[in-house]
Amino acid sequence: MTAPAPETAPVDGTDSGHPRRWLILAALVLSLIVVVLDNTVLNVALKTLADPEDGLGASQGELAWMINSYTLVFAGLLFAFGVIGDRIGRKRILLAGLVVFGAASLLSAYAQDPAQLIGYRALMGAGAAAMMPATLSIVRAIFSEEEFPKALGIWTGAVGVGGALGPIVGGSLLENFWWGSVFLINVPIVALGIGLIAFLAPESRGRQGRPDLVGMAISVVALVSLTYGIIKAGDDGSWAGVDIWGTIALGVVGLAAFVGWELRTPNASLDVRLFRNPRFASASAIIALVFFAMLGLFFFMTFYIQLVRDRTPLQAGLLFLAFGVGMMLFAPLSSAAVARFGARNLGLMALTLIGGVFVAIAQFDTDTPLWILVVLFFLQAMGMANLMPPAMNTLMSSVPREHAGVASALGNTLRQVGGAFGVAVLGTVMAQAYQSRIGETVPGLPEEARTSLAATYGALEGGGFDPAFAHQVVAGANEAFIDAMHVTAYLAAGVAAVGMLVVARFFPGRQSARQASREEAVAVPVGEG
Repeated sequence: MTAPAPETAPVDGTDSGHPRRWLILAALVLSLIVVVLDNTVLNVALKTLADPEDGLGASQGELAWMINSYTLVFAGLLFAFGVIGDRIGRKRILLAGLVVFGAASLLSAYAQDPAQLIGYRALMGAGAAAMMPATLSIVRAIFSEEEFPKALGIWTGAVGVGGALGPIVGGSLLENFWWGSVFLINVPIVALGIGLIAFLAPESRGRQGRPDLVGMAISVVALVSLTYGIIKAGDDGSWAGVDIWGTIALGVVGLAAFVGWELRTPNASLDVRLFRNPRFASASAIIALVFFAMLGLFFFMTFYIQLVRDRTPLQAGLLFLAFGVGMMLFAPLSSAAVARFGARNLGLMALTLIGGVFVAIAQFDTDTPLWILVVLFFLQAMGMANLMPPAMNTLMSSVPREHAGVASALGNTLRQVGGAFGVAVLGTVMAQAYQSRIGETVPGLPEEARTSLAATYGALEGGGFDPAFAHQVVAGANEAFIDAMHVTAYLAAGVAAVGMLVVARFFPGRQSARQASREEAVAVPVGEG
């Protein structure tokens, strides 16, 4: 049996793309939104799931792993599924991922206990890991080199919209239905996506040959170990335990082993020599750095809105919607902005905007008007929308189309691991700053109530405090949290400043997208895979 020829596309812009490419992109965006939405929708349901009457009576640790099981499996399998999709067919792996994701969503909606829900959420993560790199690699296959940056901007905008819609959808469902509805809503969306993709999307795959099973296995072990250690550190607010630094060390050793194997094997999953290309390496660094800063800080802005400012999950979601609107508006325009200003200038402007937002958040107090936060979220999205598509385009354009799944999976893995690091590192900084400050603002507070703002408020809900002292606790806890948030925001701004140095040194100046694509395609030889 003759293997299908690898996909090729001229870099001179003469390919016109698939005739139904925009309809296919719409179907892919629908599939993508449900994955990203599910990353955030569960956060608003945690309080309900902890309730023994209306939910599952989950403990704090079980609630954490309802989120973490999804993230762990998702991050661990992204790269491997990207490689598999390139070999067996991206449409095939996308449809399989949709089926798994839909079935796991249905099972999650009717879980009988926390352990079941944790397991089903892990299964959802596996389905999402198969879907996400496949969507972007199909986009790369059906669009011409000229149109791909614009399509990538729309894809990136969908990521922002899905993340912003999660709390709104979750909050609305919980106000009208039972907790399982936040998972059940996925099923009809997935069914529609399966039908549209099966009918519209063409199959595409890369070069065929012996699969790099060893490399994929090493990557899974390394990414799962690294992500687990990071998540555990974030949950514990400490990096001291052997189960934390030990698993992180195992992940780092695993990544080193993966690089060594990929350099030796003739059928490598990833040509690690690509990282010798400064533009490829710098784009990878920017993706990880920006999501480190953004997700780490945005995670704690949720506590600021819901606890310090006493807003409902739905109201918090509506505030975050400004970020989704900004992504939707500006991400599709990023390719034109790159052509006009150049990737370097645009990247510097975007990071200046992002860093400025962090500095502005560092000026917040307990009564800052919330409309200012809406404006800042919108500006943050404007910066992200003009930074992430060029960075992802650099990754995708640095490899031939037959390796699009690998490049897509690498970019998404960097986002996931960078974001997890951000939550863990910035979370640790914030927790330590809060614990230090709460001892000064509320000297008589019990030890177990000093670990975080949520723990302090939880102790108040448990009762047993004198009303006058309870009022003092609320004021002192809010003051301590604001101080800790300032420290965290300044640190995030520092990360954005590091990103500016990377962009200034390595991003290309003003040039046409066609010229950039040609340079990236020949800059580093790519193995036959």
